Amino acid sequence: MRFDVITLFPELFEPFFKSGINRRAFEGGLVSVRLWNPRDFAEGQYRRVDDRPFGGGPGMVMMAEPLWKCLQAVRSDRGDPPDQQAPVVMFTPTGERLSHAGVESWAKGEGAVLVCGRYEGVDQRFVDACVDIQISLGDFVLSGGEIPAMALLDAVARLQPGVLSDEGSHQQDSFNPALDGLLDSPHHTRPEVWHGPHGPMPAPEVLLGGHHERIARYRREQSLALTASLRPDLLDQARAQGALSPQDESFLRFREQL
Repeated sequence: MRFDVITLFPELFEPFFKSGINRRAFEGGLVSVRLWNPRDFAEGQYRRVDDRPFGGGPGMVMMAEPLWKCLQAVRSDRGDPPDQQAPVVMFTPTGERLSHAGVESWAKGEGAVLVCGRYEGVDQRFVDACVDIQISLGDFVLSGGEIPAMALLDAVARLQPGVLSDEGSHQQDSFNPALDGLLDSPHHTRPEVWHGPHGPMPAPEVLLGGHHERIARYRREQSLALTASLRPDLLDQARAQGALSPQDESFLRFREQL
């Protein structure tokens, strides 16, 4: 799996590749990443990559030509067959929101070319001619596409076999099909009683008893309750897919009566 990242700030990625548990994926070659700076493909003494927008307005716009030349270099270096070229992805607020299902799809693929925009945006002609997929992290605007690119790389890397110490860890993540797309339940660890700012706070007794079936049911109910409170849309999706058992529905009805 190979990702090529087109960015004006490649230095932002260096600590990311060397920190945290996901470094296993990058250092071990499970996920290969190459960084490309479009400024290296710009012309003139100052190697300009942006200019004022036609029609006026604030800010600057990334120029199509340096990005196009950079993309051509990426294509040449990858050597993909013409009919199997890696998709070009750009991160933008107008894109489709990244989801767990999307991350799983990328994790099973062979990579992509990630374009990190900056300033007011990218010349739309480059977008129309060269970009295959647009992705958003949510309804907000960042300074550039580097953070979304890292988010995608991080999410993809942790799904690679051998990256997480516990192979089953990611299966209990929120939004995972193993949880029927619901939110994960809360977690607790030592000490059994934490003396915090509001006084003694014991961990849930059921988690300390060692009864696996009761623990599994408790976690399921906590997952249902949390999802019902914070993301009822996910609960509706799970219900529509037939993922909620009669026991789940009974718990939810009882909860509504409280």
